[in-house]
Amino acid sequence: MANRKWLVRIVLALGAAALLAGLPGLLTRGVGPDADLSSRLGLTGGVGAATFAVLFLAGVLTSLTPCVYPLIPITVGVFGARQAEHRARSVALSATYVGGIAVTYSGLGVFAALSGKAFGSVLSSPWVVGLLAIFLVALAASLFGAFDLNLPASVQEKLGTVRGKGFAHALGMGLVAGIVAAPCTGPVLAGVLTYVATRRSALLGFWMLFSYALGMGLLFFVLGATSLKLPRSGAWMETVKSVLGVALVAAALGLLLPLLPRPEHLPVGPRVLAIAAAALAFAAVLAGALNLSFHAVRREQALKAATLLLLLGAVGLRLGWFGTARVPEIPWLHDERAALEQARATGKGLLIDFSAEWCAACKELDLHVFSQPEVKAAVVDRFVPLRIDATEETDEVSRLEAKYGVPGLPTVLLMACNDPPPQQTECAVPQDGPGRVTGFIPPAEMIDRMRRVQ
Repeated sequence: MANRKWLVRIVLALGAAALLAGLPGLLTRGVGPDADLSSRLGLTGGVGAATFAVLFLAGVLTSLTPCVYPLIPITVGVFGARQAEHRARSVALSATYVGGIAVTYSGLGVFAALSGKAFGSVLSSPWVVGLLAIFLVALAASLFGAFDLNLPASVQEKLGTVRGKGFAHALGMGLVAGIVAAPCTGPVLAGVLTYVATRRSALLGFWMLFSYALGMGLLFFVLGATSLKLPRSGAWMETVKSVLGVALVAAALGLLLPLLPRPEHLPVGPRVLAIAAAALAFAAVLAGALNLSFHAVRREQALKAATLLLLLGAVGLRLGWFGTARVPEIPWLHDERAALEQARATGKGLLIDFSAEWCAACKELDLHVFSQPEVKAAVVDRFVPLRIDATEETDEVSRLEAKYGVPGLPTVLLMACNDPPPQQTECAVPQDGPGRVTGFIPPAEMIDRMRRVQ
């Protein structure tokens, strides 16, 4: 038994180390503009197959949280498979139930996409961000055992007396299940909906939330369509709750840090930073960050707290909470008139980056594209860089967005300014083609577009 526990710890530690090593780029590996999946779903390079896999896994983990897990046996008891001859009907009812969950969350994704910047602007308020961070920490505390977050006994009793077996009933129960699970799905939904709002793609919002809903409904479907029984709560659930708790605390800190002064650059490169974070995560998980319990003796509680802090430190190191790796900086200008004058004087093109603090894809561009030495060299050599901060919707920002035809964030414009002065008064604003970037693209594609524009 002891050997098995250590084997589980080693596997979890290796998984944590691998996850942290590739964390920043995990969701930014696109499926490619020419890939079949991309063309079918209408996606760009900023969202790839890994994104949907992670969202599906997040849904599965959410179904194991205290908000959802107790609901599974109650709901499955209404339409689950009890006899072999009713198996086909149980499969259909279970699929209909999961479809109801998917309708609820997919609808939220479409709404966030259509609301556009209004949704992101609300979440840019420091007060809203602070309240959301407190909410996430409170949920994490419940997962760590500070208090129980379950359905009220009266609600569980009423659900247990439900006897409807029709497809409309199963669909309705699925729609309601998405709302009942809100306390545990909120943190994931907040991040995904904010990202979808910045992209303003209803199709993208639908498929991202649909993937998450399918993951959350997987256990409902499997148990409702078969005669399998739920595993009893035990050490495995403590591990799942610890993983989600760490994720919630990390999300809360990630929301607050943009409101605080930015830390200085660390005296190491990106590769050293990734190795150090992975090593710390491996050590923390191996020491028991995910396996130990706060319900045990004081010595184990203290070790659990220390290893959790170490694991959070590893996550923070990888995500730049304590400072980012030393990389070249692009000399951004922030005044349009000065940038235009410099472009006219030098004969270079003009690169305008419209971004905001609440824009997740903008931060991806900054972290994974504009921080790359080869991209920086291409920008400095060919363009005058201008960055417009659209975190707050001022009159000047609205004027520039209207002037350059910016429908949403992120938007990067690569404009040729080749006419010699004094004939040249404005740079040519691209309406489409390589000069207009409206989402995440890899560094190599950004460099290729710069060359094509010039």
